[in-house]
Amino acid sequence: MSGVKRIAVSIGDPNGIGPEIALKGALHYLDAGAIQPVLTGDLHVIEHYRKLLGVSAPLVDFHTAQPGKDIAVCDVQSLQRDEFVPGRVSAAAGVATVAYVTKCVALAQAGGVAAIVGCPQNETAVNAAGIEFSGYPPLIADLTHTPRDDVFMMLCGGGLRIAHVTLHEALAGAIARLTPEFVAAAGRALFASLQRLGFDQPKIALFGINPHASENGLFGDDDARITEPAARILRAEGIAIDGPMGADALLANRKHDGYVAIYHDQGHVPVKLISPD
Repeated sequence: MSGVKRIAVSIGDPNGIGPEIALKGALHYLDAGAIQPVLTGDLHVIEHYRKLLGVSAPLVDFHTAQPGKDIAVCDVQSLQRDEFVPGRVSAAAGVATVAYVTKCVALAQAGGVAAIVGCPQNETAVNAAGIEFSGYPPLIADLTHTPRDDVFMMLCGGGLRIAHVTLHEALAGAIARLTPEFVAAAGRALFASLQRLGFDQPKIALFGINPHASENGLFGDDDARITEPAARILRAEGIAIDGPMGADALLANRKHDGYVAIYHDQGHVPVKLISPD
C-alpha cells in the first residue's frame, strides 16, 4: 500500500444510479496505481452491477485488496436483498444511504482513507425513513460534530467554482436566517478550499442577495445589512473579495477564482448550464 491513497466511495442510494457510477469509477482507477477507490456499501448490490457490467476484476475486502488488480470493497450490510429494487424510492434504501456515508466518515476519521466521495442520493428516500436529510453537507456536519452552518457545498465545473451559503431549503427561510457572519463563514471556507486546490492567493467574489445587489437600496436593504458587512469582515481578514455584486455581472466577467452564492439556484444553475454532466 506504500504510496497508494485510498478513497472511500459511498455508493449512494443502492436503488439509484450510484452503485453503477461507483463501480465504473473504480474501474477507471484500477490501473492508476496511486489511487485505490474503496466502494462502500452493500456487497450484494455492488456484485449485482459487477455481473451486469461484465466486470472480471474481483470484489475484495479493502483490507486485503491489491491495488491495480482487485476492486476494493467495504461491505456495509444495511439493505436486505428483497429491498434491492433498482428504480424504487424506498425508506430502506434511504437508511442504507446514510449507513454508507457514516461508514465512510468513520474510515476517514480513523485514518483508513485519505478522502471520501459520495455518489448520488435520494432525499425523498432518506426522509421517508424518518431521517432529517437535506443533502450530504448537513449529514457530514452531524457525523463530524461540526455546526451545520460551518459546512458548505462548493460546485466545480466548466471552470466555475461556486460555494453556497444556503442550500436545500425554502428561499424565504434561507434569506431570513442570513447574517453577515454566516455569509463571511462561507467566504472563508471558499478561500481556504481554493488554497488547497492550488490557488496561492485566490480572488473571490460575493453575489448579492437581490438583483444588482439591491441597486443601492432600490430593491431592499438585504445587501446593505448582510452581504456588504460580510465582505468587510473578509477584507479585514486579508481575503481578497469583490462584491457584493449582481451574480449575472460577476459571472459575465469571469475574473475570479471562486464565487460565493447566497442560495441554491444562484450557484447551481450557472455550473450545471456550463457543465450539465
